[in-house]
Amino acid sequence: MFTVFRGGRSGAWRVTRFAPVKGASLAPTPALSVVHSLTIALPILPSLTSWRLAGVASHLRYTERPEKKQLDAVRAEIGRPEATHAALIPIKKSAAWWDLTQEERREIFEDKSQHIAASLKYLPAIARQLYHSRDLGEPFDFLTWFEYAPEHADAFEELVGTLRASEEWKYVEREVDIRMERERLDAGD
Repeated sequence: MFTVFRGGRSGAWRVTRFAPVKGASLAPTPALSVVHSLTIALPILPSLTSWRLAGVASHLRYTERPEKKQLDAVRAEIGRPEATHAALIPIKKSAAWWDLTQEERREIFEDKSQHIAASLKYLPAIARQLYHSRDLGEPFDFLTWFEYAPEHADAFEELVGTLRASEEWKYVEREVDIRMERERLDAGD
């Protein structure tokens, strides 16, 4: 199943902040829609859509069994009614990152950057889903999607700051930070 993010004039998520962090940005849009589909070939309607990014949720990578157990114990689901704030952060890593072996990337990801360990304290308040895009020929390697309740906005800023200060982020060559809000979903919506 593919997940397609479309930035445009309409969508369930209202964009509140659009910030290029590193490299080329995307066109700022007032709204974002998230579509789960069997194909990434969803049409782009120029009058409604400025850009679209697609990815696939995949198995965990760079994660060892004890870490997976810790993550599973505190994992929050996407789509919780109270999670009315979201962030889409597309990321492209450098050729130097992809030239590393799997073991070398793991060492940077967790041993040096503490990506998993540093993130655990923010769960389950912040839900996260990573979508892989690199092998689909997309402009970004990863699409990171976060959802959280408004009272956890400061914790989310802290999490993003911690990750961006890590060794791993030295390999990011393009990143855009898109923040959004939506109406609270009632049970049964």
